[in-house]
Amino acid sequence: MERVMRDFFLFLSKNKPMTKAAKQYGLRFGAARFVAGETVEQAVEAIKKLNEEGLCVTLDYLGEFIDNEQEAAEMTDQCVKAVHAIGEHNLDSQLSLKLTSMGLDLSEEIALENMRRILDAAVQHNVFVTIDMEDYERCGKTLNIFKQLKSEYDNIGTVIQAYLYRTEEDMVALNEFSPNLRLVKGAYKESPEVAYTDKSQVDENFRKIIKMHLLNGNYTAVATHDDAIIDYTIKLVEEHNIPADQFEFQMLFGIREELQRKLHKKGYKMRVYMPFGTDWYGYFMRRLAERPANVAFVAKGIISK
Repeated sequence: MERVMRDFFLFLSKNKPMTKAAKQYGLRFGAARFVAGETVEQAVEAIKKLNEEGLCVTLDYLGEFIDNEQEAAEMTDQCVKAVHAIGEHNLDSQLSLKLTSMGLDLSEEIALENMRRILDAAVQHNVFVTIDMEDYERCGKTLNIFKQLKSEYDNIGTVIQAYLYRTEEDMVALNEFSPNLRLVKGAYKESPEVAYTDKSQVDENFRKIIKMHLLNGNYTAVATHDDAIIDYTIKLVEEHNIPADQFEFQMLFGIREELQRKLHKKGYKMRVYMPFGTDWYGYFMRRLAERPANVAFVAKGIISK
């Protein structure tokens, strides 16, 4: 049943008419639980609250299905605005973004041009930028652009997904860049030809790449809500005397907040992935797909209004 629900929500996440309709109705129907607001001003206030509790943030201006250069330029403008806001308010926050929102599906050249605009602003304000990973079709292109930009900028990282067969090979190829990587299980529906479909296999590969990246001496962001993976990471860093400034945990805004604070209190760096913007629908559907139990929270939120 859980797999059926996952596939259903992933199917909905790619529905363009639903995406456009969702923009008209704002953050209703439970989405506000996972999205900090529609404007950068709202996001800034949400970041301040988390920073006051000792939690750091990575801010993501949501956007999908870019159809033309103008839309990509507008998305870039919003990301630059977010970077300026982080710097001007002296927030403990990074920036995350998707290359499709920068125009990747139009051309790699457009995406690179827009990324350089953002990274130039990020250098000015000392803000780190992470390129989110998308589906398998765009994985290779994303890593190619990351490698190109990493040769030009220091303040950039990307994401590696444990459920892809190609992941270990990608990790080996990236190691020469001493990359700052966010390691995740993966949230897209992929063919069994390119990705593990069994949870135990995904978890095994996740543990493998966490160990691989940490022991290579690279900065590692372990992005998970899985207690077993968190415990594994803690034991690993203790066993190998890995310094606290070489890794962090990351979790999504609105999910397992008590655990986020618990890890912070234990002395671990805890970063909250905080999305904002009007184009929240696809992101929201993937959060429901990742953890169908979130549907209960959403239903409760709707009924209580």
